Amino acid sequence: MTPVTPIRILIADDQENIRSGFRLILDAQPDMTVIGEAANGERAVELARHLHPDIVLADVRMPRMDGLEVTRRLTGPGVPDPIRVIVVTTFDLDEYVGEALRLGACGFLLKRSGPVLLIEAIRAAMAGDTLISPQITVRLLRRLAASSSAADGDAGAALTPRELDVARAVAAGKTNAEIARELFVSAGTVKTHIANIQEKLGTRNRVGIAAWAWAHGHAIP
Repeated sequence: MTPVTPIRILIADDQENIRSGFRLILDAQPDMTVIGEAANGERAVELARHLHPDIVLADVRMPRMDGLEVTRRLTGPGVPDPIRVIVVTTFDLDEYVGEALRLGACGFLLKRSGPVLLIEAIRAAMAGDTLISPQITVRLLRRLAASSSAADGDAGAALTPRELDVARAVAAGKTNAEIARELFVSAGTVKTHIANIQEKLGTRNRVGIAAWAWAHGHAIP
C-alpha cells in the first residue's frame, strides 16, 4: 500500500497555548503534520513562502500583520502560487468572515468550535470545499444574500439545470462527496461543475455560490 502523504500545516497565532493545543490535535491525526509555527503575521507569511505548507491556520488578530492581510498575501487576488488559508478566531464578527472569504480563505472557524471541526475544515479545504463554523453559516449567507447586487440578477440564467442542482446543494452546505452521491456523479464531476458555476457567476468560492443561491430564491431556508 502506498503511504499517504500527510497534509502539511503551518499554525499562525500569537498565543503559544493555542499553537501548542492545535499542534497536539493535528499531529495526532495520521494524515496531518504541523511543519511550523508563527507568533505574528509577518513571520507567518515568511514561513509560508519558505515551507510551502498545504494549509495555513491564521488567527485574525496578530501583531505586525493580521490574519486577513496574511490571507490576502498568501491566497488573495493575483497571488501567483496561492496557499490555502483557514482563518481561525475567537471573534464572531461578520466583517471578519466576509472579508476573509472575499480574500480567498477556504475556511473560517471559531476557536470554540472544537477539534473535530478543525480537523474537518482542513480535510475539506484539501478536497476543495469551504467549511465555516455552523454558528455563523446561516447568518453569513443571509447577510451576503441581502447585500447581493441586483446587477447579477441574470447571472444564473447561464447555468445548466445540473449546475443549478449543484448550486442548490452547495447552498445547503453539502460537500462535494455528498453532492456526488445525491446526483449520482463522481466527485470530480461535481468539482468541474462548481468551477464552471464560479466562472459564470463571477464568484471566488463556494460561499459566493451559496450567497447567490440564497439571494435568488434557489436555497432552501
